[in-house]
Amino acid sequence: MVFLASLIIPLLALWLWWPVAGLSRGARALAALATALLGCSPALLLQWLQSGRIDYTTIAYLQVPSGWLLATLGALLPYMVLRDLGWALARLAGSATWARRLHGRRLALLALLAALLVTGYGTWAGLQPPQVRERTIVLPRLPAQLDGLRVAVLADLHASPVNDARYLETVVERSNGARPDLVLLPGDMVDGEVAVTGPQLEPLARLQAPHGVWLAPGNHEYYSGYDAWMAEFARRGLSVLQNQTRVLDIGGARLALSGIGDPVHGRTSTHNTDPSVPEGVPPDVQAVARQAAAAGAQFHILMAHQPRFARDNAAHGIDLQISGHTHGGHIRGMDQWLVAAFNGGFVRGLYDVGPMRLFVTSGAGLWAGFPVRLGVPPHIDILRLQRAPSPSAPHTP
Repeated sequence: MVFLASLIIPLLALWLWWPVAGLSRGARALAALATALLGCSPALLLQWLQSGRIDYTTIAYLQVPSGWLLATLGALLPYMVLRDLGWALARLAGSATWARRLHGRRLALLALLAALLVTGYGTWAGLQPPQVRERTIVLPRLPAQLDGLRVAVLADLHASPVNDARYLETVVERSNGARPDLVLLPGDMVDGEVAVTGPQLEPLARLQAPHGVWLAPGNHEYYSGYDAWMAEFARRGLSVLQNQTRVLDIGGARLALSGIGDPVHGRTSTHNTDPSVPEGVPPDVQAVARQAAAAGAQFHILMAHQPRFARDNAAHGIDLQISGHTHGGHIRGMDQWLVAAFNGGFVRGLYDVGPMRLFVTSGAGLWAGFPVRLGVPPHIDILRLQRAPSPSAPHTP
């Protein structure tokens, strides 16, 4: 999405500055060029990262201000639309004064300052550790023995030199303090290669739950050296599910817990053992469905990092899918018309997908390349599973 945005950023920069009166043509061209270069900096940093020109630690710290600047340009888009619409209406009404004010230098600078302040606050908010949020999910096919089961969901931590060990220590303390029965990590745990980010993961080994801590891969694991990270997760005591199902006996009920690969399978990474050879597994929901059925599972929870294939997964007997990836849409307003559109209409919260329920978490961290959150804070989600009442149960006033 960052590379896609970089294709239209020069046009947005030109649109922002070219109509501004009170600036010479050269000044407008220079302002548009500077805005375009700054707005494209996230894509440029990714290019440098992929080529190995700059070490990841430096890239990670540079990504935060570059993501802030990209968000600022996006925040100016509504201003540009309203400014030029107002200018056109003023011209039609014959009001030269208002037309001049709307394309004036003062209004443009005020709009730029306001956008920088708003997105600056959003960047600060995005870098804060997540709070615990508890919610109940009613599930029609939940066995009675699983009624009340508490599941912690920690997705999209994006551990890095920015979201470092201190950040993860706070996440672990808050998760353990909520006393979940089961901890699920549905992908995008890391950014960067193991040599750089691996030491930041030390706190994750202290995550606790009676029925285990389980992880499924996300797209950023594939970008960052998949095989090396799977080995590192296992070394840290995290149970990794790669198109695999484990059946947990909880109070006599057989709960199938599965994790599948990510759709970005097939892409190479400079961090792979052989950078020219893809690593990891493609998503295979049919395989985990067969494993669950063969084990006689009574209820099936699936970790699938990206939610956009939930409709396909629902056809395979999944009862509850847990996903992340969207970061909740980052910004209220942008969430529905942009992020949801790229993710099958799913952005955050609970969805009914045929007989399956889908939960998309807003994430417990944030990728440094776009660190802005406005109205969509990070969360450690504690899901309390609740059995739906029987239709024949008597009504209690």
